[in-house]
Amino acid sequence: MNPVSDAHAATELTELKAIGASFEADDDRLASYYSYPDDLGRCWVRANMIASLDGGATDDGTVGGLAGVGDRALFARMRQESDVILVGAATVRIENYSGAQVSAAQRLARHHRGQAEVPPIAVVTHTADFDHDAKLFTRSEVPPLILTCRETVAEARRRLGGLAEVLDASGRHTDRVDPASVLEILADRGLRRVLTEGGPQLLSLFIEHDLIDELCVTIAPILVGGQARRIATGSGEVHTRMRRSHLLTDPEGYLYTRYVKANEDR
Repeated sequence: MNPVSDAHAATELTELKAIGASFEADDDRLASYYSYPDDLGRCWVRANMIASLDGGATDDGTVGGLAGVGDRALFARMRQESDVILVGAATVRIENYSGAQVSAAQRLARHHRGQAEVPPIAVVTHTADFDHDAKLFTRSEVPPLILTCRETVAEARRRLGGLAEVLDASGRHTDRVDPASVLEILADRGLRRVLTEGGPQLLSLFIEHDLIDELCVTIAPILVGGQARRIATGSGEVHTRMRRSHLLTDPEGYLYTRYVKANEDR
């Protein structure tokens, strides 16, 4: 007799079939999938990442090779819903980040929700070492927020001048950025709908400090092999239980997942 057969037999599985109603990516229904909770008294941190079928966070060094039409639509939707877009310095440099691009219709919708017309980019960085001609500064309607450590802040303000607002986001350690301090700064400014787009080190830092409320992962139907990193890369390990909120797909075979922390009422 197989001693584990009863346990296997008791496992309930659900086959996910293409029986749901289709809708366009600009449909109001999409907003309902990615709206933030109402009346937030603190920051709600949503992370949005993409991964290949074999777990790679990049294709040829960047995320662009993994993205598809549907992924870009959801990427834009999540930005539209956010108060602030939080990224790590390495991601800004590798992806050559610019400020958020917002259409007239999107500005109006944001205004009706009581949000600023354009969400700022907030960069977590220990060194604040950026070129003045980076798109982060030259292609942005609103100055980015540079969230750095106490040992760097004075020099960063001198170097960047009026290109950005440089803020001290240190905690007990003056040589590094503290993620809880980052969220306190954003919350004090009314930027509570937080969208982080990584990269892997920043995501891992927030996971380790139990500061991720939800994780949206696009699974691209692509194999990349090689040495591509995971979507979270850090030294600390945790065990945080998440529950599935929804799962979407498109004709290209991409899967769009949204998981919320298991103890969150959302």
